[in-house]
Amino acid sequence: MKTTATIILTIMLMSLKVLGKPAAEVESPDGKLQVKIFLSEKGSLSYTVVSNSSTIIKPSQLGLRLSNSNFYDSLSLIKAHPVRIVTDRYELLTGKRRHCTYKANELLLELKNSDKRRINIVFRVSNDGVAFRYQLPETSNEAIVVEREFTSFHFPIEARAWLHPHADARTGWSSTQPSYEENYFIDVPVGTAAPQQAGWSFPALFFSGNHWVLITETNVRENYCGSRLSAQSPDGEYAITFPQSLETTSEKAPVYPTGRLPMLSPWRVIIVGETLGTIVESTITTDLADKAISTDFSFIKPGQAAWSWVLLKDDSTIYSVQKRFIEFASQMHWRYCLIDAYWDKQIGYEKIQELVDYGKQKNVKILLWYNSAGDWNTAPLTPRNLMFDRDTRRKEFEKISRMGVAGVKVDFFGGDGQSMMAYYQDILKDALEFKLLVNFHGATIPRGWNRTFPNLMTMEAVKGFEFVTFEQANADKQPEHCTVLPFTRNVVGPMDFTPVAFSEVPNIKRITSNAFELALSILFQSGIQHFAEIPQGMAVQPTYVKHFMSSIPEIWEDIKFVDGIPGKYVVLARKGNGIWYIAGINAQETEQPLTFDLRKIDPKAKGITIITDGENNRTFHQYKMDKSDINLIIKPRGGFVAVATTK
Repeated sequence: MKTTATIILTIMLMSLKVLGKPAAEVESPDGKLQVKIFLSEKGSLSYTVVSNSSTIIKPSQLGLRLSNSNFYDSLSLIKAHPVRIVTDRYELLTGKRRHCTYKANELLLELKNSDKRRINIVFRVSNDGVAFRYQLPETSNEAIVVEREFTSFHFPIEARAWLHPHADARTGWSSTQPSYEENYFIDVPVGTAAPQQAGWSFPALFFSGNHWVLITETNVRENYCGSRLSAQSPDGEYAITFPQSLETTSEKAPVYPTGRLPMLSPWRVIIVGETLGTIVESTITTDLADKAISTDFSFIKPGQAAWSWVLLKDDSTIYSVQKRFIEFASQMHWRYCLIDAYWDKQIGYEKIQELVDYGKQKNVKILLWYNSAGDWNTAPLTPRNLMFDRDTRRKEFEKISRMGVAGVKVDFFGGDGQSMMAYYQDILKDALEFKLLVNFHGATIPRGWNRTFPNLMTMEAVKGFEFVTFEQANADKQPEHCTVLPFTRNVVGPMDFTPVAFSEVPNIKRITSNAFELALSILFQSGIQHFAEIPQGMAVQPTYVKHFMSSIPEIWEDIKFVDGIPGKYVVLARKGNGIWYIAGINAQETEQPLTFDLRKIDPKAKGITIITDGENNRTFHQYKMDKSDINLIIKPRGGFVAVATTK
């Protein structure tokens, strides 16, 4: 009988025999991460990813099928270009790090199919991950459709996964799905089937070969669709899947990538790290995005916003309440106040102008809500028909810009089809022209757009705090859910979760502590951070809590991962205004001891001021620790915030 070791060795030798010698390979600048590309005898392409001799991605497929040609098999290599170094530096006002740098080794492969049609594949390997995309370089007047992408990510069967189920198109309330608003499947075996046909959303987190891996995509242009991972993943192999047929702006609008050549696919991204710090701190989704289409950043002002709707709902969208929330924002030194749905009917343009003018007196700018709808949802919320038609949209943008409105929140999009991707970017371009900031809700993930369109402040694409107000099951899931998001959704771009509620939720028992809620103001990153708390709830909090909430930096300069396990607890540090802020939450029903060296976060730090849970989960306790070796206890479903001190 063969031993287990013999069987494994036999399989490895067979794999090597099948794969043979790589057609090309490229490694990261530090040499720790390697990608090998193989071309089989039948002309099909595959790749592997290895880090520190550990196989992260097993042999996985590459290729496209177009309406007029096949680039999946019968390929031959024309040329593997010499590896070149790619570098970049840029400023990002709405991300986890203000000044970003990128360095990668790039490999360009030129190939042709049996019809002598051309395709290129570009690989870039940085110290924190692998990215690749397809180039269709030929020029043609014929409109082509990318019918299928064969890209896959094949994980060892012993790997584990944290996955977001993608909702089927036009399901849910008023047919508003998919909107990336589900709970993650936590620490499940690879190969677990998705609960719906639509598959698994990006980003997807894995633990493979003693490494953490995040799979996503970035730089989706107007002529390509958004993608996801397949519902079925036999043997741990996840394939790229295109949107469902209903994920489009109209029956005749394209779902799959459609257009004339040349064409570029989005970057397929594999972030790889031995620790979760690599995942959390990576800026690869904006590193690979197109550069900003504007150089005028003068009106791009990140900040915080007061918002009545999440706790007070539609009845609060009236003049008197919104005037009070403008005053609330002013008292808290927050830059914005968001006026939500039904403002057109319950306030009207004339009174909105009065609120804008009042906001100017209070140094608070106004944001207005809009329904995105054409015909893909039946949501009745208004204003409803002002965004989809370009001429109508531009007239509205010109009007509100002239009134002094600072930005728009556009809600209820219809999925990830190519026409929907173009619609997002059309809104951003028009808003940029009229110097309006943009927040997308009921929407897809950012996909690097906050670099290309600097007026994109945030996107929802998350099961945010509003769901806690809908039903108890969501409130009960909230602690665990919040500890997953810093390792998944918020890694890939600004996230409008709308955190921080100290008030009680009507008809719901909130099980998170007030210190847990406070910590979310630091843990969750958003270009404009809309807080859920209302004036009367903030008024009864300790002075030091109100001071903290009124002094949170508007722009984050840097980020460091401190500790955590997705689904259990998380601790992060963010730097703003030259000061390091540390925050942590514990989803568990038991205490979480925490130890960290403050000098690794800020070498100049001599101690920290901490706000954490008090005698019960609705009270706070503040104290100082004048040392660098920090020991804390995070209470069950509790949290803390801390500010490093250098004096």
